[in-house]
Amino acid sequence: MEANVLQRLERIEAVLQMLVRQQTIKDWYSTDEVAEVLGKSSLTVREWCRLGRIRAQKRQCGRGLSHEWIISHEELQRIRNEGLLPIRKDQG
Repeated sequence: MEANVLQRLERIEAVLQMLVRQQTIKDWYSTDEVAEVLGKSSLTVREWCRLGRIRAQKRQCGRGLSHEWIISHEELQRIRNEGLLPIRKDQG
């Protein structure tokens, strides 16, 4: 019986952690975080950024010259409410 209670507590803690992650509002999100919220792959979100379907910025990551896309909270809300921006003519 004690093992059953411990298993149930572990499941409850896991669900609570997931809910906290979903409800935490940040100023900026990574493509992985946006992908998780939207139920898409991070590759898809990066491609949307590249094509201008999402208003995103690049920031330096790590020590090298590489950059990663970041998406603002306001943009994430806009995507959820209105969808993607149209394809730009210079990218299509």
